[in-house]
Amino acid sequence: MPELPEVAGLAGFLDRHLRGSVISKVQIASFAALKTADPPYTALEGSTVAGVRRFGKFISIDTDGPSFVFHLARAGWVRFTDSPTGTQVRPGKSPIAVRLAFNGPDGHHGMDLTEAGTKKGLAVYVVRDPQDVPGIAALGPDPFSDGFDADTLAEILGSSSQQVKGLLRSQSVIAGIGNAYSDEILHAAKISPFAIAKSLDRGTVQMLYDAIHSILGTALAEADGKPPSELKDVKRSHMRVHARTGQACPVCGDTVREVSFADTALQYCPTCQTKGKVLADRRTSKFLK
Repeated sequence: MPELPEVAGLAGFLDRHLRGSVISKVQIASFAALKTADPPYTALEGSTVAGVRRFGKFISIDTDGPSFVFHLARAGWVRFTDSPTGTQVRPGKSPIAVRLAFNGPDGHHGMDLTEAGTKKGLAVYVVRDPQDVPGIAALGPDPFSDGFDADTLAEILGSSSQQVKGLLRSQSVIAGIGNAYSDEILHAAKISPFAIAKSLDRGTVQMLYDAIHSILGTALAEADGKPPSELKDVKRSHMRVHARTGQACPVCGDTVREVSFADTALQYCPTCQTKGKVLADRRTSKFLK
């Protein structure tokens, strides 16, 4: 799933390439992905792109009319081209859910929203204001917003009995962090994913805050300026524990371990994060602090 750094990279790329362009055509191949009806998606046609912004994991293409907002969910992605074909998209015949065509000052552009697999989660909204999207309206603070500091994080953690891994992933608590970067952040901060949020002392909270900014900040810098076709590889290349089960931890050399859930998994290093204890299973492992 694209998370804050990749979504920021996509938003920046689209802003640079689409600002000032006119949306010439919108095709919806998957009406299950379209979550709004008023205004109609056809209201986008003829509007001029004013800019592209990120809200958590959402991207909003703002125009002088309605905004086109999308969330890529687990398996969605953006395909961008400077040589659009104008081909009519046939529902159910390809992974393309939405196709947009643009006429810009520097030529024509095309953007497809695609989604792989059978489990669909890609969501598209055509709204008068991005805050009309329920998921955006419910977002917690962005880790890079002015008001998010170590004291803010301490307050968030101190009021929660949730495991810290789940708390970091909760978009209504902190916007933009998902499964992959929560693994990386907790590894960098040397915190067990099963630690209870309110049990963390002030020094550990500071380490977590620093890890959020260092891990996400590095990833943001790497994603900046990259086209969509390169962003996934950039993300994978910087992972130390996420999706590295069975490999050596680059910090201590211990074997990276995994805890599996119904539809996801987490990875961690026992030596770095759990004092050498192996979390064998979510149902049988003792919560570690």
